[in-house]
Amino acid sequence: MDVKEEAMVAFEQFDVRKQRETPQGADLPQASVLVPLFVKNGKIHTLMTKRSDQLRTSAGEVCFPGGKRDPSDEDDVQTALREAQEEIGLPPGDVHVICTLQPVISKNGLLVTPVVGFIPESFQARPNPAEVSAVFAAPLELFVGPFVAGETASWVSFDFVEPDTGVKYRIWGLTAMVALVVAAIALKTKDDGFNVEDLMLRLRQRMRARSKL
Repeated sequence: MDVKEEAMVAFEQFDVRKQRETPQGADLPQASVLVPLFVKNGKIHTLMTKRSDQLRTSAGEVCFPGGKRDPSDEDDVQTALREAQEEIGLPPGDVHVICTLQPVISKNGLLVTPVVGFIPESFQARPNPAEVSAVFAAPLELFVGPFVAGETASWVSFDFVEPDTGVKYRIWGLTAMVALVVAAIALKTKDDGFNVEDLMLRLRQRMRARSKL
């Protein structure tokens, strides 16, 4: 199998759509992000965006395309695909969705579900200037690094310099956590102190605890 096929197989066991557990956090506002993956020169990359400085929340931060669920959205996948089309011009039909990961709670109190999918390497983003100031591609191997046992990775940050422009991006918070998990699954990394299965279990436990408050 090539790297794409191997990654797709690896993601299958973490697809929450296949779990029988009752979703936790249903009382929270729902949101989704799309983690768009593609293969370039034999390595898996992901597209990321920098939010417009004019936005009222998280202005200027690096994130994945995404946003709040609309009443017309059927599920998390549709929310992520709709937002990606609105933000960077990615046609939903160009996305091969492979899984949805364990939801996480954002700093703004949103229940955010990461949706992972592969897109064509040839895709050219058309950012919506009202929402996005830049779109860039980063190799997943960027997010393979040290991890402190017992943490949820929300503290982790990564610096990335875009090769063509020399622009430096700081990736942190929920976006960094999602990127770290996606990289660990896709690249099958096992750093000292980090185990993706344990991390997913801790996230589910926190969601259960949150739902009982």
